[in-house]
Amino acid sequence: MKPKNTICLWFDEDAVDAARFYAATFPESAVTAVHEAPGDFPGGKKGDVLTVEFTVLGIPCLGINGGPAFKQSEAFSFQVATDDQDETDRYWNAIVNNGGQESACGWCKDRWGLSWQITPRALTDALAAGGDEARRAFGAMMTMQKIDIATIEAARRG
Repeated sequence: MKPKNTICLWFDEDAVDAARFYAATFPESAVTAVHEAPGDFPGGKKGDVLTVEFTVLGIPCLGINGGPAFKQSEAFSFQVATDDQDETDRYWNAIVNNGGQESACGWCKDRWGLSWQITPRALTDALAAGGDEARRAFGAMMTMQKIDIATIEAARRG
């Protein structure tokens, strides 16, 4: 049964490549269907991939090969909660080292322009603590690209 709500992501022409990368990188992720054009159309031909259905960490998604008219932006991102530095490093490095780019405060962008927040639970716990703990952790985070959990925890302790 198809879910009532699906995240729809616009790609130029490589939605299948992106979906396969996400499926290979994250658990509970898979490419579930690829739909090709049944006939020729403006800008394409019969057999071109139109859409791909996939999941990312259990979230249903639909990738559309819509052409270059629209680009990804930071207005949408996947936020991935990580449990330790190894998991944080693994996801961050997979995205950045596959043609992506680093940003600030745990954000990075994959080679298709989609933004990701690789966010250790230690950071969200520190920010949720409030007060001086949160202020110190926030200050430490603001100096980082990839989040370093040991530095966040040290800042939290003061």
